Amino acid sequence: MRAFAKILALLLALCAVAPANVLAQGWPGRPIRLVVPFSPGAGTDAISRILAARLAESLGQPVVVDNRPGAGGTIGTEIVAKSPGDGYTLLFAPAAHAINPSIYPRLGYNTEKDFVTISIAASLPVVMAIDASVPAKSVADLVALAKASPGKLTMASAGNGTVFHLTGEMFKSAAGIDIVHVPFKGGAPAMAALVGGQVTMAFETSLTVAPHIKSGKLRGLAVASPARIAILPEVPTLAQAGYPGILSENWYGLYAPAGTPKDVVGRIYADLAKALADAEIKHKLALQGAETRELDPEQSAQFVRAEMAKWAKVVKASGAKID
Repeated sequence: MRAFAKILALLLALCAVAPANVLAQGWPGRPIRLVVPFSPGAGTDAISRILAARLAESLGQPVVVDNRPGAGGTIGTEIVAKSPGDGYTLLFAPAAHAINPSIYPRLGYNTEKDFVTISIAASLPVVMAIDASVPAKSVADLVALAKASPGKLTMASAGNGTVFHLTGEMFKSAAGIDIVHVPFKGGAPAMAALVGGQVTMAFETSLTVAPHIKSGKLRGLAVASPARIAILPEVPTLAQAGYPGILSENWYGLYAPAGTPKDVVGRIYADLAKALADAEIKHKLALQGAETRELDPEQSAQFVRAEMAKWAKVVKASGAKID
């Protein structure tokens, strides 16, 4: 009887695994939906389309970008969390994916349990930029100006709880200054306000601010990266400006719903890694100001967990919240 019970248990286990294996062997048999939880035209969207086009070539099926913006990226993210783990619905999301669990009191998904992290594919450096009419030529000048007029300077961001808002909060805390945060509904209106002289400064991606810095409308004071960046080589790092503890980037990850077969995840990662190693893709991403990361699934999952812990501390310290 014991032997029979063991055989029966083994058969039941094999039956449970079989559907996933059969599914994985036939994958992909139809188009793949890549959900981007932000609006078309934003950095996340631009990078996702470059990678989607190359994945479509290697997978032999269309990879269709589906923009589902709203609520800081949580609406589109929830759609993927509640999709079948069959490899036909994927998520491409920025650093907000690791911040949202700390900033939103209630989410319709669990960031760690409801997703399989496939890869952290690319990142965009975060730049401190000010209105060119502001009489500050350096970070030290800006700090001095803020201390001389507490609460008079303003800082735009793409919204409460975004990586840009929280980077600003880290800087304000480190510098011991009072700058008023002005949240906007997205990066585009925030940049319009900064370029229009309605606000003093902002932290934004190199992709967003570099053209305005090069045109002279904005002044780049620092980058929140370990080293200077190629697109703005004249701009020092925050460490060089005296603030070594502030490191920030908007990174981009590819995810699948929990339960997606491991061989499907492995196939997607392998094809994505080939794309990220390709000189043409590197060039296209560089034109967006982005650098490739190429972290494997295990490394990527560890990275996301570390980022969640990092930003949770910043959110708690700053008191940032969603209105």
